[in-house]
Amino acid sequence: MDILSTALAQDIVTRTMRIIPYNVNVMDANGSIIASGNPARIGELHAGALLALAKRLTVEIDQASARNLHGAQPGINLPLTVHGQLCGAVGLSGAPDEVRQFGELVRLTAEMILEQAQLAGELQRDSRYREAFVLNLINGDHADPADLAAWAHRLDVRFERLHAVYLLELDGDAATTPDPQALQLRLQARVPAALTAAAGPRELAILEFFDPPGPGHERQLQALGAILRELYPQPHALTQGIAGQGMTEVTTSWQSARTAARLCRARQPRIIGSGGGSSGGAGKQHLYSYYDHALPVLLSGLNTGWQAAQLRAPIDKLGKNRELLQRTLEAWFAHDGQPAATAEALHIHRNTLDYRLRRIGDITGLNLARLEDRFLLYVSSLLSIDKSDTS
Repeated sequence: MDILSTALAQDIVTRTMRIIPYNVNVMDANGSIIASGNPARIGELHAGALLALAKRLTVEIDQASARNLHGAQPGINLPLTVHGQLCGAVGLSGAPDEVRQFGELVRLTAEMILEQAQLAGELQRDSRYREAFVLNLINGDHADPADLAAWAHRLDVRFERLHAVYLLELDGDAATTPDPQALQLRLQARVPAALTAAAGPRELAILEFFDPPGPGHERQLQALGAILRELYPQPHALTQGIAGQGMTEVTTSWQSARTAARLCRARQPRIIGSGGGSSGGAGKQHLYSYYDHALPVLLSGLNTGWQAAQLRAPIDKLGKNRELLQRTLEAWFAHDGQPAATAEALHIHRNTLDYRLRRIGDITGLNLARLEDRFLLYVSSLLSIDKSDTS
């Protein structure tokens, strides 16, 4: 087995020699010393270890036997096995009668270190395997359907269940932002069924499965948000993508989460009463959802070409008063056209609000009382926000 590396062998030597007053050697499966309390012996072929490996038994070498074995010293040598596989040997230097009592202790310690290292390696490989699977799905790099199905089966993932992808964005600079991989491991420990992948230096994609439709989306977002507040108290944003079934829907969910996050960053500071939420405190958390911003997300695909220019034209006509009037319009839409709530949110008098709305109608040539004109202004406002955020 390749599990017995030089670094692990030296760790065995260091840890065991802290508790016993004898030199310890660790040999690989070929009998070569790869770690020792006596560095001068590293690289030597250990005759006693060769016997222990060949017989798979403990071999003791006394002073008389040592004289007949080239380069041998008195001591005791024990084979090392991990899950039944021979991987090397460990030896204690000294008179067999003196070191025999420590032999089993050293062997058990060494095998425990090796088993822990093997388990850690398997967990790391499994984590990389799961991450590669998620990245393949969210990026739309779909391999053969049969291969993906086999991949999902190995991970025990059932895509017939409802699932959604979340985008977690970590705030802060490199000095204050913890390692995303460490957060990833903690999250996997708390939510074992979720699949995660690092989508960027400060971004995690989280694929989570759930059963209840409809209102369950909000509950799922809040539940995951609560876990993340515990695991990551620093500022962050969590955005939920559209839920769906089947592997091909993972890409759609991821794209909708990214678009919703981008739009929410542009709208949240400006629109009062918009969907989504946040929790206060030093480690502020923003929770966004595709379902709270479905129309803006869907319309974002129209933000190029001559059609987009025509749709943005009403807002572009506002000219020098654009910022004030657009902010008024956004608040009005956010409060479903209710004058009292809009005026209160903007901290202005009702008469001032009425004046601004009339000005918008006069400048754009649109009638805010007419549903089609009102919808055109709404779309124009959304696309203008999206354009300013991406330019």
